[in-house]
Amino acid sequence: MKKILSLGLATALAASALAGCGGSKAPETTAAATTKAAETAETAKAEATSGDTTITWWAFPTFAQDADKPAGTYEQEIINAFEAKNPDIKVKLETIDFTSGPEKITAAIQTGTICDVLFDAPGRIISYAKSGKLVKLDDMFTDDFVKDVNNDALLNACKADGSYYMYPLSTAAFFMAVNKGYLEDAGAMDCINLEGDRTWTTDQFEQMMEKLNAKGYNGGTVFCSGQGGDQGTRAFVANLYDSSITNDDITEYTINDEGGVKAMTKIKEWVDKGYMLNGSSYNGGEDVDQFAAGNTAFTTLWSPGLASQRTETLKENGIEAIALPFPSEDGTPALEYLVNGFCVFDNGDAARAEASRKFIDFLCNDSEWGPKNVVKTNVFPVRSSMGDLYNGDADMKFYSSLTKYYSPYYNTIDGFAEMRTYWFPMLQAVLNGDAEPKAALDDFVKNADEAIKNAQ
Repeated sequence: MKKILSLGLATALAASALAGCGGSKAPETTAAATTKAAETAETAKAEATSGDTTITWWAFPTFAQDADKPAGTYEQEIINAFEAKNPDIKVKLETIDFTSGPEKITAAIQTGTICDVLFDAPGRIISYAKSGKLVKLDDMFTDDFVKDVNNDALLNACKADGSYYMYPLSTAAFFMAVNKGYLEDAGAMDCINLEGDRTWTTDQFEQMMEKLNAKGYNGGTVFCSGQGGDQGTRAFVANLYDSSITNDDITEYTINDEGGVKAMTKIKEWVDKGYMLNGSSYNGGEDVDQFAAGNTAFTTLWSPGLASQRTETLKENGIEAIALPFPSEDGTPALEYLVNGFCVFDNGDAARAEASRKFIDFLCNDSEWGPKNVVKTNVFPVRSSMGDLYNGDADMKFYSSLTKYYSPYYNTIDGFAEMRTYWFPMLQAVLNGDAEPKAALDDFVKNADEAIKNAQ
């Protein structure tokens, strides 16, 4: 059984305590603490008097914003609509970014100042759950909801230790893309499949690259300068000869099996022939930039979001991108994917936890705002009952069809973050001739297995 599994970060979060030990700054610190305590008490008193429950929502920039409006504008529109229907709940918004946001969250957990609701992905959310910081959301996963989602891999991505901690809103697969014009010029269109789910084989992929190379076109880069976009190269390697990153129980790494070694050996051969480029100096974003600029004929890192972000660049360069699942020996891909969703932090306040659940339910399931929010993420609803939200757009219809090829979601497994630090150096070692594929993969697996133990 084919799968692509990776490991999520199980963060050990220790609460830090501040103790006043005298000294010249003690009076100032004590006064500040007293003032803060008084302010907190006044806020609690005001809320108790008004009957309102106030919750905080931290949001990464996942919802698309109008170019002429500041970050958080759309999120505030959601809040206004929610508060109009729930006047006894007030929501305070704070937008965070992907650069400093994760550290901000970790620090806030340590100091007891974390938000109530977070909009994020399973990789981080499930790590917080494993650290005992989240409220269980099992009661929101009704039989009807589970049946509506109808995707075990996606649902399992929302779990930790048998309970649900993330409520999903939208999802999409990662895949690859080719330059139609270059393929046509090279006579390689017969190598790809444009019917149905567009699945194809590794042999067809190799034939396409051979024709492109003969016509003078650069293939894609095997990008590996760092971690950026590394899910693309892991999926690419694992799919080529039906290997898998871990075993069925997700307890140890197995990408150094026969299929994995064959894939890495083949990739090195392709680079040596010029079918693909040594990407030791490129990360995933730079690989996509090369494709969008017309410098390469394909990329192994593509998604609905990336396609949307590069629309104008592709148009300016006269490029029509054709999205395809990864090639595999048996023609059946195993795809990695993103999931957008919400969690509730356990702040020791039952009223806030309940208000947070109600807010999440509105965000995902309100008849007006649920579908609207999905579209703002530029991917697809996890609930099949929402139907086609993109008015028959052919590309979006194809993207949505790939959910059936979802592999087990690996970002939630212990040691994921450390494992990533070993992946790209392994690729570099093979591409640059510093290590044979088998030895490089054996070394990667040894280190990655240690990462599991280190996290636990």
